[in-house]
Amino acid sequence: MRMKRVTGLLRKGIGGFYYVEAADAVYECKAKGAFRKENISPLAGDRVEIVLEETGHPSIQRILPRKNSLIRPPVANVDQLFLVASVCDPAPNFLVLDKLIAVAETKGMEPVLIVSKTDLQDSCFLTNIYKQAGIPCVEVSAETGRGVDPVREMLRGKLSVFIGNSGVGKSSLLNRIDPGFARETGEISQKLGRGRHTTRQVELLKLPEGGYVADTPGFSTVDMERYDMVQKDQLALAFREFSPYLDQCRFPSCSHTCEKGCAVLEAVRQGEIPPSRHASYVAMFEEVKDWKEWKKRNR
Repeated sequence: MRMKRVTGLLRKGIGGFYYVEAADAVYECKAKGAFRKENISPLAGDRVEIVLEETGHPSIQRILPRKNSLIRPPVANVDQLFLVASVCDPAPNFLVLDKLIAVAETKGMEPVLIVSKTDLQDSCFLTNIYKQAGIPCVEVSAETGRGVDPVREMLRGKLSVFIGNSGVGKSSLLNRIDPGFARETGEISQKLGRGRHTTRQVELLKLPEGGYVADTPGFSTVDMERYDMVQKDQLALAFREFSPYLDQCRFPSCSHTCEKGCAVLEAVRQGEIPPSRHASYVAMFEEVKDWKEWKKRNR
């Protein structure tokens, strides 16, 4: 029996089947049984090695090393995390945005803030904060098409994930970027029977110009559970605007929350760091400061 091994991109997994793009085709594959025994789950975005046989079902034999992954939504090898927030209806949640940005920073994903519904209200109250923090921002309107071309260009050649609360216009924006997304999603839904399976799936949609966008059905936002939190010793580094001040504090063990001689707090007072960003940092620090002790008690 002749076998051929090829490497490809896992674009979707559902109902025990995985759809791998390789050698100019998409193959429906099963995963080798050892993955289950080893508690390994292939994720959308994985680079995988599959075996093609003249008879029998193609199978995933190996998952190549990941550069990063998210637990929710379950996707690997993400280049960019696009956070879609609307200027109104619903109003942006700064703490959720900052948690997501911190996760992206820690995992080596480039965070990008997409501010939607800019045809309804001025967005400076939001973009000024994140531009000052050094986060790329794009103001868009799915109604008028404003900002769609810059976003489309940013997607070129990258694997990107869009996340946003329900109602922020994420789907409308994606359909503006490529009208084929709605058609492709519908066709795959019909073929694969979406709705009969769990919605905790990710599907990679391919851009004509190159690159992939992760469609995340069933996710209004990433679930901020303990395993998604940034650990205490990494938290300050996840706020890029803190970096110039971290080695200037009076005490090496400074938490940057309340200490005298804290250079980060002084930068907040001087207007160098946005107060809302520091407030999010403090809230996140309070959540994770006893995380290791919590884990020990709950093993």
